[in-house]
Amino acid sequence: MTVPKFLLAWLLPATLLAADEPKVIPLWANGAPGFEARRDEPEQAKDYWVRNINNPTVTVFEPPKGKANGAAVLIFPGGGFREVVFSAEGVEPARYLNNLGVTAFVLKYRLPRETNSPYSLQIHPRQDAQRAMRLIRSRAGEWNLDTNRIGALGFSAGGEMLALLVYSPVAGDANAADPIERVDSRVNFQMSIYPGPLGTPTNAISADAPPAFFVVANDDNSHVGPVIAQLEKYRQAKRPVEVHIYAQGGHGFNLGARSKLASIKDWPQRMSDWLGDNGFLNPSPASQAGK
Repeated sequence: MTVPKFLLAWLLPATLLAADEPKVIPLWANGAPGFEARRDEPEQAKDYWVRNINNPTVTVFEPPKGKANGAAVLIFPGGGFREVVFSAEGVEPARYLNNLGVTAFVLKYRLPRETNSPYSLQIHPRQDAQRAMRLIRSRAGEWNLDTNRIGALGFSAGGEMLALLVYSPVAGDANAADPIERVDSRVNFQMSIYPGPLGTPTNAISADAPPAFFVVANDDNSHVGPVIAQLEKYRQAKRPVEVHIYAQGGHGFNLGARSKLASIKDWPQRMSDWLGDNGFLNPSPASQAGK
């Protein structure tokens, strides 16, 4: 059947829009272990936040065609474990990283501090973080990723999830029936923005801790300490680390666009510089082959 030209012209924009929609991938096909019955409960979303997350997912944001360099970043938005600040600390950082050629994955995770939550702060954030990284690594070939350049970025409570992931990676189980469980959850580099204390190690960090980049404002009183603590542990372990402590900025300045402070507005450029200086933005053969 021949489709009339006027109908093609009407259909084409919708088709292109659908193709450009970020893909959403559940961490577990049948729902989170032990909570499968809650898989189909609808999320609540309004303005900048998402709540009632019972089926954790990653949303995939790919760079513009021909720009991908093989690097990838798993993003943990903040929200105090009561909500996920999906727009300002998920979608916006993902698009920023896309412009650098980085494939970004934004995690919607379960919320232990939400009213009447059945989830444990000590168990489920770590479980979601580890599973998300394992999922990305298990499908690295699909997105032409360099498995030596898969990092993570966390904001506030998301920075705490990042610490739980970085300092307690899990090895792959070669005999697991689930192929995702056969892959490890290691992080090649971390970027933590005004993180809270959860997950910050009390003991020395390992001699192979991933290179780290931290940002916090000095007037963000409850979040300066976790950054300084991690800086000291990195220095003791003689691991690469860069820290930016701004005089002002408070908490929750996201990518800085809403701030009146020039230093806060420009902090993402410092992250971009750090990624470039450490070679994380160098194109890989796999990414070039996927063009």
